[in-house]
Amino acid sequence: MLQKVAATGVDLDTVYDQTLRRIKEQKGDRSRLGMEVLMWVSHAERPLRIDELCHALAVEIEATDLDPENIRPQDTVLGSCLGVAVVDKETSQVRLIHYTLQEYLSRPGVLPDHKTLGQTCLTYLNYDQVKRIPADNLSSLENFPFLGYSSSHWGRHAKIELSHHAKSLVLDLLNQFDHHISSVLLAMTICPSWLIPLSHRPFPGLHCASYFGIDEVIATWIEMESYNINQRDFIGSTPLSWAAWQGNQGAVALLLARDDVDPDKPDNHGITPLWGASYNGREGVVRLLLARGDVDPDKPDIHGRTPLRRASFSGHEGVVRLLLARDDVDPDKPDNYGKTPLWGASSNEHEKVVRLLLARADVDPHKPGNHGQTPLWHASSNGHEGVVRLLLARDNVDPNKPDDDGETPLWGASYNGHEGVVRLLLARDDVDPDKPDNYGKTPLRGASSNGHKGVVMLLLARGDVNPAKPDNDGRATGYRC
Repeated sequence: MLQKVAATGVDLDTVYDQTLRRIKEQKGDRSRLGMEVLMWVSHAERPLRIDELCHALAVEIEATDLDPENIRPQDTVLGSCLGVAVVDKETSQVRLIHYTLQEYLSRPGVLPDHKTLGQTCLTYLNYDQVKRIPADNLSSLENFPFLGYSSSHWGRHAKIELSHHAKSLVLDLLNQFDHHISSVLLAMTICPSWLIPLSHRPFPGLHCASYFGIDEVIATWIEMESYNINQRDFIGSTPLSWAAWQGNQGAVALLLARDDVDPDKPDNHGITPLWGASYNGREGVVRLLLARGDVDPDKPDIHGRTPLRRASFSGHEGVVRLLLARDDVDPDKPDNYGKTPLWGASSNEHEKVVRLLLARADVDPHKPGNHGQTPLWHASSNGHEGVVRLLLARDNVDPNKPDDDGETPLWGASYNGHEGVVRLLLARDDVDPDKPDNYGKTPLRGASSNGHKGVVMLLLARGDVNPAKPDNDGRATGYRC
């Protein structure tokens, strides 16, 4: 329909202006209902199913219980917005009829703000009917379909705009959060793999506020001075750990201001606040934590991975710079699997991080992991030409070094069809283009078996490659490209 309208030359903004005016001019409650449908569909953190939307629209902000009579039929809800919102038949999710309508509704002042969304979620969670649900009764979602969304996303709406009434609702919720079903639902959203009896391993209120980064609530909670600031939750994390992981810098500052906070307390997996902030590239939080004298910047998790190892693996250049500036950080420290920061950066094609690490004299650019795979091996096997160039420029890198299976960087690049890397390696005099792995399979055999014609032609152009060289089972290359 909208494509036809656009073809006539009529401005879509004019069409939307007229449509919203017609929605607002509807009689009775349909006007309010139609505008709230558009508000939820355009501003929700994720697409809502029609049953979730019907419950959200039934919420009365000042009420203590959900009135079933407020839950409107689906046809009434959709009809109130005059056809600009529809239900997807496969997912039951409500969506707008065109992306341009989403852009139009996102403009300031067109629809009610996030304050309404946050208050609606919080009111729903504070209903007496919801409070009475046992924390481990997940079947309650059938009767309260809006419970999942409101549990997982109320904080994101409230953080954008926290009214006085919403703050009161937040404190009411968090005061009983240990035993509230929304605590379990939020924890399962955050860590879906932890499908354990969470009712016995709570996600406490301050942890929740720190996760969402609602500074005003955190400050109020801390002033109460009746809370263990270092309390551990269902995975052993503290409030500071969650604030650091999420990059909530204001929350981190508030928590670090407490004299009794442990800024280096690890969770069940050995993950400290600094480790989590480094993993996610939270530079501001990393600066705050590194300013503390009681934070070990090189403390590994249970797998031996340091903050620098994780930041390098993820390509967070700013965090890497901050950690490398510390004298008490080992830039070449391997994890339990022998993987160094350079190994991680090389395998994931983070060239800027590779440059930073190679600039250090105390970094071994040729240090292999537990299976003999060097940074060059991984960069070559993954086709990361820029990283390969950087590593080949080093005199102390052997471009012909095989891993424990006898596979050289050229073997890996050939097998995976990375022509650019193969060209770089073949340009080296110290690369054996015909070196077989432990099973007698040469780079040519690997390229041919996978149909990489370009690589095969590059290898055959070398006079020192034997196309008839058999493997350990006596089978010849049999290139077919």
